[in-house]
Amino acid sequence: MVNRLKLSSFGHFRPKDLNFGKLKHCQTWIFHSFNRVLIIGSLLLLFLVAIGSGYFYNTNSFPQPIVLENAGDNRTNTNFSGECNLFVGNWVPDESYPLYNASECPFAEQGFSCLGNGRKDKEYLKWRWKPRNCEIPRFDVHVILKNLRGKRIVFVGDSLSRTQWESMICILMTGVEDKNSVYEVKGRKITRQIRHLQVRFSSFNFTVEFYRSIFLVQPGSPPKRSPKRIKKALMLDKLDDINKEWIDSDILIFNTGHWWTPTKLFELGWYFQIDGKMKLGMTINGAFNKALTTWQSWIENKINSDRTRVFFRTFEATHWSAGPREKCNVTRQPWSDTNGKDKSAFSDMIIDTVKNAAIPVTLLHVTPMGAYRSDAHVGNWSDNPSVPDCSHYCLPGVPDMWNELLFAFLFSEQQYQIH
Repeated sequence: MVNRLKLSSFGHFRPKDLNFGKLKHCQTWIFHSFNRVLIIGSLLLLFLVAIGSGYFYNTNSFPQPIVLENAGDNRTNTNFSGECNLFVGNWVPDESYPLYNASECPFAEQGFSCLGNGRKDKEYLKWRWKPRNCEIPRFDVHVILKNLRGKRIVFVGDSLSRTQWESMICILMTGVEDKNSVYEVKGRKITRQIRHLQVRFSSFNFTVEFYRSIFLVQPGSPPKRSPKRIKKALMLDKLDDINKEWIDSDILIFNTGHWWTPTKLFELGWYFQIDGKMKLGMTINGAFNKALTTWQSWIENKINSDRTRVFFRTFEATHWSAGPREKCNVTRQPWSDTNGKDKSAFSDMIIDTVKNAAIPVTLLHVTPMGAYRSDAHVGNWSDNPSVPDCSHYCLPGVPDMWNELLFAFLFSEQQYQIH
């Protein structure tokens, strides 16, 4: 974060503090003149430094701030003084939500459209995230569309990344007059296994893309003569082989975490590999941390931070009930407390990795805010109601707020704490 230069810090610098001893009148006049020149020169130097600081702070691909809507709510009275941690706060009722109608958005996946799949209550749609000491600016979708002209936005991760991708497209489409001008470039349909989707907003000449990379690192076949229980090797020291396609982007958003579980790894025969050797005793947390180190090395060596703004979203809270058999009980209202769901070892490792990265990475620390939303999951209102879901969120819903946070970091004039 750029520190603001405060001229007031020089208020104690006074000419009489410069004591040059007892001098003749002419010498005194000369040194008084010198003092004045020194003061004027110092102020001029401060002015030039301030201009330079502003230049380096603002030389990015997205110089235009969001224009706040006159929405008739207190979000237009955003407090732009001091620092704001967007991730510490609570959910408040707001009748202006949801931001779009899923039935009118062809990119809102049927499996996440809870209303379309029979959910009757609508209270879960009427909440927005309120940071403790400030407000998230109310965005103007038309201004965002204008600022994204000519850009390439890329989401990389698992199905939770895909929901944020779908959410962004649906939000942005509300500002597009000709809906047919928004299309998937190759006419591909959204499926759970598809590796790449690219939606083009032709009227504004930008794309919003999704790459499925559930671990971020490269899966492959195990070495020969490996134990029979090993079906797949997760190469922790190699990033996913489609990584070259992520490089030339303007906004790059990563996530991972939901596949890093014993049931989705060990029970399916997935084990970890480093430098061509299987690491059968390696823990999932240790492997996750190693994968993040590989990701960090990749962004530091491959990403041009003068062009690309990198984000990493932390682990998204789930609400499976504890016990020998996990149950998914979707509530009617958000929890009043996080009940421990605001903590995640994966999120902690992501935060540490982002802090230590040699290039700027913006953290989207959504774990605490999602912890309250036991009401917002897909539950049994999916395209497969026999399989309950307390991991994914309904659309519209919580992923929309992730995008509001993203827009705030990209376009708002306010300075935010990222963790």
